[in-house]
Amino acid sequence: MVRTRTLFFTTLILILLLSACAPAAVATPAPEENPSAADLSGIKTYLLDKSSELTGSSKSLKGASDRYYALAESAGFDYAALWESNPAEVSAALRDAKSAWMAASPVYEQMEGIVAGTPSLAEYDVILDAGASGDEDTENAVPFDLTLPDGRVLPKPGNLFGVLESTLWGTYDDFTTGIDADLDGNGTVDFGESLPEANVLKAGADALDLYTTELDMASSEWQPTESDAFTALVVMVPTMSEYFNSWKNSRFILGNASEQRDFVVISRLADIQNILGSLQIVYSEVKPMVESTDEAQAAQIEQLLGDLKNFVADVHAKEQSGYQHTPEEADVLGAEAQNRATAIAGQVAQIAAKLNITIED
Repeated sequence: MVRTRTLFFTTLILILLLSACAPAAVATPAPEENPSAADLSGIKTYLLDKSSELTGSSKSLKGASDRYYALAESAGFDYAALWESNPAEVSAALRDAKSAWMAASPVYEQMEGIVAGTPSLAEYDVILDAGASGDEDTENAVPFDLTLPDGRVLPKPGNLFGVLESTLWGTYDDFTTGIDADLDGNGTVDFGESLPEANVLKAGADALDLYTTELDMASSEWQPTESDAFTALVVMVPTMSEYFNSWKNSRFILGNASEQRDFVVISRLADIQNILGSLQIVYSEVKPMVESTDEAQAAQIEQLLGDLKNFVADVHAKEQSGYQHTPEEADVLGAEAQNRATAIAGQVAQIAAKLNITIED
């Protein structure tokens, strides 16, 4: 899977072209002087709260992975023998690891709008959630190699959430053992029930713990600026087509025919809502600045952002009720979401220009 951000300058040019065509009703003249600097402390408080949750879940995942590694090591990494001799402890360790991943992933998505949209923090998004493997895309590959406890090195293996998901749920052969295991004890081997390669799992969990701790420290040191806030909105809101395309190729659309090794557990529709939620936090902090330029436009942007999130939530609710969308429906829905998002980002870019706020690359 390759998750690439929309090329910044291309996006910005399109947005500014759209904003130039915005209705006159929202195109009031800019004030002669910029308003005083906004209080953006709410953005940092939100980010630090989420970062604390993320590091906690990452440490839980590391602990469960360490337990599984110790069990595998004691069996000489003979996974068939391990499962036959100690199914209860193995199941418990892997259930805990999966639960910790399920907690960590959505929490990161709830902060991704800020992290990925802030130039000084964006590399952590590549490492944790957006970077491709070197085999998939050298230009957008993660900037690290993964050294396993047994000394093997996986060069640029892909983002850590993806590595861990495909290891824990057995969707990538190189990260699994081929040993099926009825981990929940229901008498059948269901999707995702196999024994992961302990070296890969431990190395991935250790790296996730390391980098989420680094992100937490970087977030503590970061002081959000007006440029950071407007950049996050302009860059991250119009990424809907990227996420809908990933959803279209996932098991949630294609079922067992999907060849995508991640996004197998949590629907991308849930991720989109979490990302938009973080961007709503960002907008709420800069809204007073927008109001100082045009109160009507400030309210309109807020409404449109909420409408976009509700649009995605409605599609997700339909999916959760049991409806399986077709790839064609995913394309139509993705185009609608992208059109809405581009219009929102256009208005935000327009306001940033009026306020002489720089949108950073």
